[in-house]
Amino acid sequence: MVVHHLKIYPEYYDAVLKDVKKFEIRKNDRFYMVGDTLVLHEWMDEFTGRKLEAQIIYITDYKQRPGYVVLGIERTKGGIVHV
Repeated sequence: MVVHHLKIYPEYYDAVLKDVKKFEIRKNDRFYMVGDTLVLHEWMDEFTGRKLEAQIIYITDYKQRPGYVVLGIERTKGGIVHV
């Protein structure tokens, strides 16, 4: 399993933090796999210092642009959360 460090805009970061947004749509240039970990670093023209950790629990490319996937994610219990 791989750990992927990704940028995420504040509005999406907050939604993931509140467990409202449980997916990421990303270009599959990292060959994501179920079980991989995402460390989402809040980005607003620079890193804000906030980050959280989520695990990929599902992947589909259904109805996506070529090369893109939808990653079903779940915040990890006890995962990194810097607010």
